[in-house]
Formats: sequence, structure tokens, C-alpha cells
Amino acid sequence: MKHVPNALTIGRIVVAPVCLYLLWVGGVWGHVGGATLFILAAITDWLDGRLAREYGVSSRLGQFLDPLADKILVLGGFFLVPFLEPIGRGLAAPAGAWLPWLAIGAIAARDVAVTVLRSVRERQNRPLATSSAAKWKTAWQLTFLITAFVFLAGTQLRALGGSLGALGHFLYAALVSPAALVFLVVTAAVTVWTGVLYFRPPPAVTV
Repeated sequence: MKHVPNALTIGRIVVAPVCLYLLWVGGVWGHVGGATLFILAAITDWLDGRLAREYGVSSRLGQFLDPLADKILVLGGFFLVPFLEPIGRGLAAPAGAWLPWLAIGAIAARDVAVTVLRSVRERQNRPLATSSAAKWKTAWQLTFLITAFVFLAGTQLRALGGSLGALGHFLYAALVSPAALVFLVVTAAVTVWTGVLYFRPPPAVTV
């Protein structure tokens, strides 16, 4: 059991490029397969941490690999999103292509800054614990990406008739609407805010 959390994390590192490649290739099998693998990888993000805590098998290797796996999966997903149609068209439509990339750049910059801070604190033998706000941030990011990829896969239903075809057209309309950009900007704001919390000075101790 002590090796299961790290095995799940390594599996996420391996699966992440595969699911992103499938989403990039597109088509029915690419979108459906990529979205499915992304959801499974996101589940392992929750499961490996829970198993490590429940069985008391946390390790330094796991503490290094888990954030690395998250960055490959999550940041890879965010950088891919603007290139996927029709999501990319929906993100760029309200304000132009610069705003989605600004939001994604802010998300990446936050993760780089916190990673540097964590490395500095490790060298000072003062490990930086993951805050509860950061865990909610990860859940929010995964919700955005899973919603985008599931909607993208659902647009393939447009080729069908009846209610399924209507559902596919609805999902397509949602992706090209301003709602996609609003969701991304809010995600970036939440991400940056949780990063700022790490850099706040500790509260003064009064005697």
C-alpha cells in the first residue's frame, strides 16, 4: 500500500501527455478519449493524497512528484485550451486573443512563484504546507478544464439527430459564448489570490 500513492502520481504524469495529445488530435475518439483520460487523471490527484494520509505513507518523493504531476496535467490543459475549436474561438471572441492568454499566463506565473517559494523554504528546512485555499483552487481549475473538455466532446453529438443532436448544438453554443471567457478569468483570479496568500507575512504575535 505504501507505494500506491506514488504509483498513482506517476501514472498521472504518464497519462497527462496522452490525454492532451488526444484532445489536440480531435475527432470523436480524440475528444471523448482525451476527456475521459483527463477525468481519470484528475481523480487520481484526489485519490493519491487521500491514500497517503489515510495509511500514513507520505514520502518526500511523493511530495515532489504530486505537484509536478499536477502542473503537467493542469497547466498543460490550460495552455492547450485556446488551440481547441470551438473553445478557442469562444475565448477570443469577447475581448480578443490577448485576454485568455493573459489569464493563462497569470495562472502559470502563480504556480512558478509558489514553486520557487516552496523550494526556498525547503532549503531553509521550513516546508511550505499546502493551504486549504490552494486545494479549493485546484478543484476549481479542474472543474473548468473538465467542463471545457466534456463540452468539447459533447459537441460531437451535433452529427446526430433528435435530442442528442440538439444537446450537441447547445454545448457548442456554450463553448463559443462569453461564458467560457468569464469562467477562465474567474479561475485565474482565484488562482492568483490563493498564491498571494502564501506570500503574506505571518500575523504578529502579541504577548
